Amino acid sequence: MVPTSQAIEESVTRHLGFEHLIDDLKRFAAGGFPVTEVHQYLAGTLMDQAALEPYLSYCDEHYTRNLVHKDEDFELLVICWGRGQRAPIHGHEGELCFARVERGRLRFSNYSMLSEDPIRLRRTGPPVDGAVGFLDGPADLHAVENPGEFEENAASLHVYSKPYAECDIYDSESGPRRRVKLAYDSIRGKPVERARG
Repeated sequence: MVPTSQAIEESVTRHLGFEHLIDDLKRFAAGGFPVTEVHQYLAGTLMDQAALEPYLSYCDEHYTRNLVHKDEDFELLVICWGRGQRAPIHGHEGELCFARVERGRLRFSNYSMLSEDPIRLRRTGPPVDGAVGFLDGPADLHAVENPGEFEENAASLHVYSKPYAECDIYDSESGPRRRVKLAYDSIRGKPVERARG
C-alpha cells in the first residue's frame, strides 16, 4: 500500500532548495554515491515548492525534461508530466537513477533484462502508484506514467549518477529497442527549442 501524501509529508524531515540539495549531492558524489545513504537522504526530503516553481514547465504533446544541474558526477532534472503522458520502458546506461514524486501522482513499473537477443524483459513486480514523496530507484529499467485517471499534472525530481546523453527505449517487454538522444525542454529555468527523439 502506498502511503498517502499527507502521511509522507508528515514523515519528511526537511524541505530543501536546489542549492542545498546540489551541495549535499556533491558530498555524496565525493563518497562514491553510496546507494543506501542517497536513498535515505532522498526519502527524507522534498523540494521547497517555491524552489520547484521555475522548473515546472508542461507541454500538451509530451512530458518535459527540465535541467536543474549537471556536472561530471550527477545530473538533476525536474520532469513534468501532463495527464496521460508516459515514458516507455527505458534504461539508464548502467547509471544510478532515483526518481521522487514532487507533485501529483505517478505510476512506476520496474523491469529486469532476461535476454538481449532476442530482447526479453520482465516486470519485477506490479506497477506502483506513488504520491508526493514516493521514491523509485535506483532503477535500471523502468517505465513512468501519469495515467489519465490520476486527473492532475505531476512533477518528479530525477537524480542521475553519472549523467548520460542517450539511452535505449523498449516498445514492449519483447522489444524492439531503439537508441534515442536525450535533450532538455529547459535549462536552469530557461526554455530550449528541441526536436523529440
